[in-house]
Amino acid sequence: MENTLNSTKNNIIHKSQFNYTLPQDLIAQFPIEPRDHSKLLCLNKKTGNIEHKHFYDVIDYLDPGDCLVLNDSKVFPARIFGKKTDSEKKVEFLLLNQIRLNVWESLVKPGKKAKIQDVFIFGKNQEYELKAKIIDIKPDGNRIIQFDPVENFFGNLEKIGLMPLPPYIKEKLEDKNRYQTIYAKGIGSSAAPTAGLHFTPELLKKIKDKGIKICFVTLHIGLGTFRPVKSENILDHKMHSEYYSISSKTAQIINETKKNKKKLVAVGTTSCRTLESVMSKYGEIKEVCEWTDIFMYPGYKFKVVDALITNFHLPESTLIMLVSAFAGLDNVMNAYNTAVNKKYRFFSFGDAMIIF
Repeated sequence: MENTLNSTKNNIIHKSQFNYTLPQDLIAQFPIEPRDHSKLLCLNKKTGNIEHKHFYDVIDYLDPGDCLVLNDSKVFPARIFGKKTDSEKKVEFLLLNQIRLNVWESLVKPGKKAKIQDVFIFGKNQEYELKAKIIDIKPDGNRIIQFDPVENFFGNLEKIGLMPLPPYIKEKLEDKNRYQTIYAKGIGSSAAPTAGLHFTPELLKKIKDKGIKICFVTLHIGLGTFRPVKSENILDHKMHSEYYSISSKTAQIINETKKNKKKLVAVGTTSCRTLESVMSKYGEIKEVCEWTDIFMYPGYKFKVVDALITNFHLPESTLIMLVSAFAGLDNVMNAYNTAVNKKYRFFSFGDAMIIF
């Protein structure tokens, strides 16, 4: 695991410190239209002062020369239903990580229906688009599955797969592009980088016209991001790994921004994790493609990110721990309780906050 606190394992940070009470009716079931009309809670991390705006006001917190860093990973319809060649009963597969060509790690429900060497077909009616075999079972119960080679794997997924919406969203998503940022490009995420869902083409143009730089990183989000922290001492929690990449062009823009002493604004915890991973490992932002399991919680010293745009996260999650590391635990808990009282909408399709 990458560096977090300069501490010993004897120190304890209780996960219960990151808990808050959220009424069920504040969990957003659908996205706001237009995208940039969601609420925006603006938190000054030094003073704890809070302002209430709309997302299109985010431009007021950005200055010419600042740099906005977006995660351009694209969500693919990773939820597919298969049946064994000798059975009509459906089994749900949620594709998590591509291990190598045609081989994926997957959550399977019910897992007892998917044993090693079992073969499944995926498709509609009597035809099928994909065929796969269970080749291994990991200690955590996830299955390793190997698909038969096909010409257009992701094209076939588009035909038969569903968007992997989080379980707290009960409503059907009519337009699957609404669980996609407008700038999504590189296919590979099992969940959306939700802080970016609020941007519209018009807002991005206004930001550029103001003289603010925009650049992209890629971090493919696995569902491990949302894995509950089970140990009361969060230092015992093990993070999963996620693949990320930074281009030479992005590295150059970021380094120029820092050299000019302008703000580097990460859009989402995924962009933040990418930037801090590279800076923690190399001491500079550079062109790189690799995996990260960085875990940021209070005590972590941020090395490159100056401001953060993010959604509201689940209680006791690693994401609210990251935000608390950035803004201070007391500030974040106060901001979340304020958001509840002001009836902000929470989680993936919910409202946003900017921490500066």
